[in-house]
Amino acid sequence: MTEPTDLISTSVEVGAKGKDVPWYSKELENVGPGATELLEKYSKIPSDQIVSHVLELRDKAWAIHPYPCIGQFRFLDLSISAQPAYPRLLSLLKSAPETTFLDLGCCFGQDIRKLVYDGVKAQQLFGAELRADFFDLGYELFKDRKTLGTTFLVADVFDDSETSSLNVLEGKTDIVYAASFLHLFNWDEQIAVCKRIVKILRPQKGSVVFGRQVGTTKPGLYEGNTGVSSQKWRHDEGTFKEMWEQVGQETGTEWTVDVTLQEPQKGEMAGSSARGRWNDQNTRRLRFEVERV
Repeated sequence: MTEPTDLISTSVEVGAKGKDVPWYSKELENVGPGATELLEKYSKIPSDQIVSHVLELRDKAWAIHPYPCIGQFRFLDLSISAQPAYPRLLSLLKSAPETTFLDLGCCFGQDIRKLVYDGVKAQQLFGAELRADFFDLGYELFKDRKTLGTTFLVADVFDDSETSSLNVLEGKTDIVYAASFLHLFNWDEQIAVCKRIVKILRPQKGSVVFGRQVGTTKPGLYEGNTGVSSQKWRHDEGTFKEMWEQVGQETGTEWTVDVTLQEPQKGEMAGSSARGRWNDQNTRRLRFEVERV
């Protein structure tokens, strides 16, 4: 493993319910075209009610989970559809109904709704979160409690006991999506998560995990106050590949790793913008696709 840098402090408390923090956006000027289409055509919400509906749901969620993804409306990003692998994996899910998909750390299940809207059968899809109230909030946001048909699992990815709800998916899942998830943990915890993902995926060529997360040009431990650990490991391309080399060695598996760092869009991550001023100028978006060979 690359030698860690000195611990890098973000010096910001995350998790307090006060709204005077940089990751709580008081206003919602507009909803992006993808989320607008989903809420109008999938959820049947009138266009002139979408902003008020989202604001009400966000503030309800903030009272329970006061985290940046909630405060900044990141659940509207539908990030899965922006992944380079999305068209190929969408085609696979639609053409082969036996193919299964897990959104690990699914938040409100927004990306699952995007897949369903794009033609995937809900029964192929699974979502996992640490607390069930994420699922309830998702049903409220998308107004589909009685119609969706996806299986949501309350699960702790670090629980490998016989009672873990993730056990039902072990060796039976073709695709795992892990967005804004691995970066919540330190190096050893990320190794443990990836090894659990290996167990969840089918033990065959072509099984894949993909996603996005916060990356950096200066990899190392960063202070933080969410997730399991108070210290988070942020990757560049090199350390992300090193991590999967270690996972492969410890599980007796082999993987191809396609990983890229991208400059954040204006106002998204770095600098002093409202959406990310607790980050620094080294912050990047990291996208990855890891496939078993």
